[in-house]
Amino acid sequence: MITLVEPLEGRDAILAAAGHHPYVRNALWPAGRLRGWRRDGAVGWLLPHGPGPAGGAIGAPGPAVEIVADLVDRGVLGPGQWLHLPRLDPATPAGLPVATRDEWDFLWTTAPPPEQPAQERVVRLTAADHPALTALVDASFPTSTSRPGDPRVVDWYGIRAGDRLVACGADRSRGDIGFLAGLTVAPEHRGRGLGAALTAGMTRALLARYDTVALGVYTVNVGAIRLYRRLGYTHALARTSVRLG
Repeated sequence: MITLVEPLEGRDAILAAAGHHPYVRNALWPAGRLRGWRRDGAVGWLLPHGPGPAGGAIGAPGPAVEIVADLVDRGVLGPGQWLHLPRLDPATPAGLPVATRDEWDFLWTTAPPPEQPAQERVVRLTAADHPALTALVDASFPTSTSRPGDPRVVDWYGIRAGDRLVACGADRSRGDIGFLAGLTVAPEHRGRGLGAALTAGMTRALLARYDTVALGVYTVNVGAIRLYRRLGYTHALARTSVRLG
């Protein structure tokens, strides 16, 4: 069994060990017991039980996997649980019982984006908009994990064309930074700059409350990554999410 070099107890200790990286500031919820470990250039942690991942790690991939493998060996982690890890080489076995893996990038900005046409159409939505939100997400982003009723969502924002909701995004800020999720535009309204307008409007709204705003995007979605970089999301951290088998 691997010996974990340094146990870390509590959010402040984990943040300090991770250099207060924006990813970790977002990942660690302010409430609940948080446990972490530092090993050879990696910091890993477990999150309180709830929606979302069971934990994660940042830093050197090899030691990060070793932290997780030890937790699996001890029965702390098990099948079906998700973890967000440093980018793992697809050609190299993960060293874990992995059922599913996704490659994505964590992007962040600290500056307001350039003004975008139609940005003024971005509005904060209410519970009365939940049926329209559900219909839009089902039609334009059916695999989204951000949906009305999700306890992780703080607010919804959207753009209307007449009385119809045609773009939406979720504010899923939970730590020390703002976080955008579930950004989508109705298929027939794409190519009109609404995605840029929505992202810019939401980013500006969250920067009024936080010093940093971030989002996640699948690595294969090169068009979205290009858009986000144009809007100022020029800082990036490559991630691999795994579901344990």
